[in-house]
Amino acid sequence: MARLPADPEGFIRANTALEQPAMVPEFRLWLATEYVPIWQATEAWLEEQNVDPPYWAFCWPGGQAVARYLLDHPGTVRGKRVIDFAAGSGVASMAAAQAGAASVVANDIDLLSLAAARLNASVNGLVFEVSADDWLANPQSAPLADVVIAGDVCYEREMSARALAWLRGHARAGRLVLLGDPGRNYFSAQGLQELARYEIPTSLQLENRGMRETVVWRVMPHP
Repeated sequence: MARLPADPEGFIRANTALEQPAMVPEFRLWLATEYVPIWQATEAWLEEQNVDPPYWAFCWPGGQAVARYLLDHPGTVRGKRVIDFAAGSGVASMAAAQAGAASVVANDIDLLSLAAARLNASVNGLVFEVSADDWLANPQSAPLADVVIAGDVCYEREMSARALAWLRGHARAGRLVLLGDPGRNYFSAQGLQELARYEIPTSLQLENRGMRETVVWRVMPHP
């Protein structure tokens, strides 16, 4: 079960800092840096704060790549209904909203992630809806959409298989499905069409390298 500190927004502001992601400097997000408390957070400290691991506090390459693609190709989502699976910090949802989507729903099962996404949207004068429903366990809980976006969902074997199957289901239903991935261990390009490729600066502590080549793929209906 996702956990929340007593004051989610206060916790985010106290433990992160407003930063411009490398690939989307148009935005400012509440993120972990080497200079804020959550960067050094231990498991015991997170438990004490009643907080799950803060994946939302980092602007992962896959999400940045999707956001950059949408900002550079606004016609992809303009006037359309967009859902953002495993939205994390909300950077791709923000890009969809900025690009003129008719509606955007940012989804994550981590409630603190959704609090961060809302804060990030507010800082940038953007608005979108959020959903904590488990769309993989209950596919019917996902709203109707024209475009489905996701970034960095292939970091675990089971998660990767379930997420790709779910995304492909949306492609078979006639929706445009975009996936950003920086070459995670359980990613497979089978049945995907490359749309764009970016070199994204990353933290050595997080990624063990200073740059991550990250691709935005279109998920096709069949592998």
